[in-house]
Amino acid sequence: MNGADCDKEEDRKSSELTMAVAITCVVLVAIDLRPAIVSVGPLLPSIRDEFAISNAQASLLTAIPALLMGLFAFPTPWLARRFGRDKVMLIALATLTIATLARAFADSVASLFTATAGAGAGIAVAGALVAGFIKSNYPRHVALFTGIYASAIGLGSTISAALAGPLAEASGGWRVGAGIFTFPGLIAIGAWMVIARAERRAETVRSDTLAPQKGSALPFTSRMAWLAALYFALNNFLFFGLIAWTAPMYIERGMSGADAALLLASFTAAFMTANALAGFFSRKNDRRRLIALFASTSLLGILAIALLPAMPHLFIPLIAFGVGGSFTLGMVLPLDHARDSNEANAWTAFVLGIGYFAGAVGPFVLGLARDSTGGFTVPVWMLVIAAFLKLSLAPLLHPRRL
Repeated sequence: MNGADCDKEEDRKSSELTMAVAITCVVLVAIDLRPAIVSVGPLLPSIRDEFAISNAQASLLTAIPALLMGLFAFPTPWLARRFGRDKVMLIALATLTIATLARAFADSVASLFTATAGAGAGIAVAGALVAGFIKSNYPRHVALFTGIYASAIGLGSTISAALAGPLAEASGGWRVGAGIFTFPGLIAIGAWMVIARAERRAETVRSDTLAPQKGSALPFTSRMAWLAALYFALNNFLFFGLIAWTAPMYIERGMSGADAALLLASFTAAFMTANALAGFFSRKNDRRRLIALFASTSLLGILAIALLPAMPHLFIPLIAFGVGGSFTLGMVLPLDHARDSNEANAWTAFVLGIGYFAGAVGPFVLGLARDSTGGFTVPVWMLVIAAFLKLSLAPLLHPRRL
């Protein structure tokens, strides 16, 4: 499809669902895709104490959603073709909302982890479907739209990180700090219903949502798909590891729970800022220089934390800035190599599946290292190694060769 055809296609689709409305709805959905994970960090010490679990076991509250985000990403394109993208999206958001509420009422370790698994499954399916929507409706604005989407994920992370700890302290327990994030789920469901209604009015049969069609195969044989997935996995190792352990690490070092929550909020705020900037500045198909820039930033920040652990308010946001920009670019990479929305769903499912599945080991491995060594020195150096490996991939992530 040439540029003129793309412009006509976008003009046609924008008349069905304006970009402003689409962005607003996607932002409201994206805000709901991290609080169930991020809010656990400030609450982790209280949850650990109440259920008498180890640091390694407690880390599963972050690791399980990330693991399921990888596992459930793979069948999502098939589910969307079989049942319709909008129906699957709404079921995923409902599952996430119900699981978030159920976890706040958990009365056993089993129910705690079961609810956490439900939240992870909902996040996985919903997150994997957004990319296909972007590629289908706004193919010439993929990087910008993805940056806004990723920035909204960061906004949800920031809000949950900032509120969870103070709400827990004010209410005298972790349950209010966890359960309050049921409300973004209800808003997200309403937002996607707007998209679903608009698309149903626009076309009775739409090729990428309702009509049965042959799907694109997951790109298991593509070297570039594996490189993109590895890059995304290393970035997720950093993100989920830091989300899970930044607050507990500094609480152990004498910081109050509220201050540790604010430190985590500074991480997510910087992450969110970088999401948008990466999307705005990433206007060329060859994104390798920008990838290297953000990867270098996260490596520099983690090295600084390893060498100067007493200066977290400066270096934690620096790490997050690098990780946040890398996240947006990692989400754009599969869309760069996809020719249509079908391939976008397949490539995104593959990269997210591998990336989240591998990244899920971050919180658990870091928690295990913390239990084994009695401190966070070794876990932080493990993050340094992951950041270095991520930077080493930058020269290899070339654009699709037409």
